[in-house]
Amino acid sequence: MAHDKYAVIISNFGNRSDRFLSGYGEDRTLTQLFAAAQKTAGLSGVELVGTWHITERNVAEVGRLLRDHNLQLVSIIPDHFATQVYGRGAFTSKDTQVRARAVADTKAMMDAAAELGCDLVSVWNGQDGYDYPFQADYIQERDWLVDGLRECARHRSDVRLSLEYKMKEPRTHCYLGTVAGTLLVAQEVGLPHVGVTVDIGHALLAYEDVAESIAILSRAGNKLFHMHLNDNYRLWDDDMIVGSVHTIEYLEILYWLDRVGYDGYLSLDQYPYREQPEEAIAESIAWLRALRRVVDRLGSDRITEVIRRGNAAEAQRLVRTAMLG
Repeated sequence: MAHDKYAVIISNFGNRSDRFLSGYGEDRTLTQLFAAAQKTAGLSGVELVGTWHITERNVAEVGRLLRDHNLQLVSIIPDHFATQVYGRGAFTSKDTQVRARAVADTKAMMDAAAELGCDLVSVWNGQDGYDYPFQADYIQERDWLVDGLRECARHRSDVRLSLEYKMKEPRTHCYLGTVAGTLLVAQEVGLPHVGVTVDIGHALLAYEDVAESIAILSRAGNKLFHMHLNDNYRLWDDDMIVGSVHTIEYLEILYWLDRVGYDGYLSLDQYPYREQPEEAIAESIAWLRALRRVVDRLGSDRITEVIRRGNAAEAQRLVRTAMLG
C-alpha cells in the first residue's frame, strides 16, 4: 500500500495544554512516550522536538530508545517556538545574539539527526513574525530569515531543512504563513536540500486547497519534503483526528501525493486534548488506510480522466459512489 509509513510527533502522547488548562493528560517520561508510540497500531516512526526530547547531551540515549522500540527517527523539530529566548523571534529577532543562537540550535539538531541516521530537520519558527502595524521591518527581517536558514543549510548537505508554514499563532502574522510565501523563502535560500513541510491543518487555516499546495511544491522541483496530518474547521489549528472534518479533501490529498511521487512518511501532528492519545493516533492511521483503499478502488487513471474532463457533477458522483455505494 503506497504511503503506508506513519509517524507521530512524540509529544502527542504526553500532557497537553492550551491557554486555559495546563494538564489535559499526564506527564510522561521520554521512555514512556516511546513505549506509547511503539504500542500504537501502524506507527513506525517518530519526530522529536529539540530540547523537549533531544539535546546535544542525550543523543546516545535517544538512539538506544529508537532501537529498543523499533522506531525510525523521521525528523527533529528545533524548538524555535516554546523556548523563552525566542518569544520575540528566532531567525528574525531584533537581537543579534538571539538570531545567532537560533542558527546554532538548528545546526546542533542537524548534527544530532545525522548521528541518528535521520536526514530531515523540520523548521517551524512560529515566533518569527509580528503582531501589530509598524512593529516589523518586513524587508530586513525577511533578509535575516533567509540568511539564517542559508547558514544552517550550508552547515551540512546530508540533512534536509524543511520549512513548515502556519498563517498565525503564536504570532498574529507568521513570516512563513502560506505555501507560496514559504516556497519563495526556500527558493531564496537557493540550496537543493531546503524544502517545505505541509501541515494539513496549517494549510486549511490559510484557506488553501491542500492538494493544490502539494502540486505547487511539486512543480517547483519536488520541494515537498514532509507532511504533517491532522484536521480542523479552518478557523484554528485544532489538530483533530485525520478525516474527521475534511474527509473528501483527504481523498484528493492522497491522490495528489501519489501523482507527484511523494514517498515520505505521513506524520501525525495532533493534540488529543480530551482523547486517549494512543487511541486518537491509531484512529487517524485507520482513517488514512481506509481513505487509501477508496483511492485505490477508484484508480488513479480513472480519477485523472475525470479531472481532465472538469465536470463537477461527474467528479462528485465518482466520490459519492466510491464512498457510499
